[in-house]
Amino acid sequence: MNAAERKFLAETRPWGLILFNRNIGIPAQVSALIQEFRGVVGYLDAPVLIDQEGGRVQRLAPPLWPDFPPAASFGEIYARDPARAIEAAKLGARLIASELSALGITIDCLPVADLRRPEGHKVIGDRAYGAEIDTVVDLARAAAEGLMAGGVLPVMKHIPGHGRANADSHETLPVVSVSCEELARSDFEPFRRLNDLPIAMTAHVVYEAIDPSRAATISRKVVQDVIRGHIAFDGLLLTDDISMKALAGKLRTRAEMAIEAGCDIILHCNGNLEEMIEVAAASPELTGEAARRAESALTLCKLPLETLNVTEARARFSAMLAA
Repeated sequence: MNAAERKFLAETRPWGLILFNRNIGIPAQVSALIQEFRGVVGYLDAPVLIDQEGGRVQRLAPPLWPDFPPAASFGEIYARDPARAIEAAKLGARLIASELSALGITIDCLPVADLRRPEGHKVIGDRAYGAEIDTVVDLARAAAEGLMAGGVLPVMKHIPGHGRANADSHETLPVVSVSCEELARSDFEPFRRLNDLPIAMTAHVVYEAIDPSRAATISRKVVQDVIRGHIAFDGLLLTDDISMKALAGKLRTRAEMAIEAGCDIILHCNGNLEEMIEVAAASPELTGEAARRAESALTLCKLPLETLNVTEARARFSAMLAA
């Protein structure tokens, strides 16, 4: 961190920090960065997040960290042997948790609970466990349980469903035009069945049948009627990266709209300090129901860990994938 970043963090005391490839060097450097962040913001259990899914999305990568397969690999196993796929997904996540917790990372933006749809953009693709609801629910839950067994909180994404989106929300705003009834039967259903997980991340997607003018992240109708209502998710709700091109307007306005819609935490990811200052200025103190949900989630990080022989577990995991 440079002096300006340290000053910003000390003054704003954000809820957490999310790491990207630009933040990753060697393990000792990552641990030192995390410790410095916690020291600057003044609380030693401040959450530290990362996207460590496996496949295309893993910020901790070889040769310094193990390679993990994409979610679709577990879906392929599930088609032949559901029990083995569930065990492999849980063990793989448990191994990811062991890598993260060794560095001080406490939250992983995994599992992806989106359905893989033929019309969907490849930005999801093999990040999804599959096209069938049961496959996605069983494997996403297994991954979440594996992370929590290793003291790392899961974040299911992208609620209420990104798989049908026909564009990459990093670059433009996707629009989904199917009926509410079809969405409820398909895209929303995995999230409804996983609604007891502690944290979820929103989708920057417009669902025309519900709110034709606003993406889910900034739509009070989607957040309240679908995410909190139909899906009945009562956990901590994070936005996807507020700086993504799917959203328009000033960063401050985006953050204010997301809070007004009912999101609890604003996620800003590009590392631009001027933008961080703007977003922080629009983000209220974490209080009330949002604070309750955050505390409830973080309590799960403090549960006793399941013991793991990492060498044996890696060998067993490799054998499961190869069988």
